[in-house]
Order: sequence, then C-alpha cells, then structure tokens
Amino acid sequence: MKIVKKTIRTTAHTQMLDITNTVAEAVKEAGITDGLAVVWIPHTTAAVTVNENTDPNVCLDISREINKIVPWEDDYRHLEGNSAAHLKSSLFGVSQTILVEDGKLALGTWQGVYFTEFDGPRTRQVCIKIVEG
Repeated sequence: MKIVKKTIRTTAHTQMLDITNTVAEAVKEAGITDGLAVVWIPHTTAAVTVNENTDPNVCLDISREINKIVPWEDDYRHLEGNSAAHLKSSLFGVSQTILVEDGKLALGTWQGVYFTEFDGPRTRQVCIKIVEG
C-alpha cells in the first residue's frame, strides 16, 4: 500500500495536534482488517506521540513541561537558532506504529495520536503507511 501524505498547519511555537482521526481515516481507506499503521513525521523539529486524548490539559501540561526541560534559549551552537526544537523532536521521536485490529486503530480507551510541533507555526506533512498482516 502506498504512503498517505497529509498536510497540516500548526498555529503555535509548541503545539500538540490530535491526528487520531486522520490516521483512522487512512486505515479505513486502505480497507484492511488487521495490520499496522505507521505514522512518520518527515521533519527534524516536529514529532509524533501517543497520549491521552480526553483532557486537553494533558497536552498543555506536556507542552509546558517539555519547554522547561529543553528551554528555547540556552548555550546552543546550531546556527539556525532552533536547537531546542531538534532536541525535543529527538526525545519524542518521529514515528509511531499502531496496531490495527478489526479495521480500527487498537488504541487504549484514553489514547490518541498527536503531531507535536516544536518550531511553529508551520505547514507540515504527516506520512501514514498502512501495512496489512
């Protein structure tokens, strides 16, 4: 199956966008019953994670704390001035593999898939590969 590419627009410097429905739609369009959904972020200052999708304060807390752990201003040497975003992307990771069972994402009750922006606002890509099996 081919890679599905979705364009998203972030509106803040640090932001978590719920892309669960986007990934679920790719699974549905692929028409598979069981397999994997691989979510890949082709950027060095963004990432993807799975976390709670019921209370929006969780995303606010994560964003606030990651900014404390990796501050924007520090003694970084990277010339573009966005080293903190590169570090955060590496800490979170640029891919997630989600099980597909009975044609649906096998996420836990409170789980959602989040695109995480660390150098926005920007226009970004999310790549999704559905693997049957």
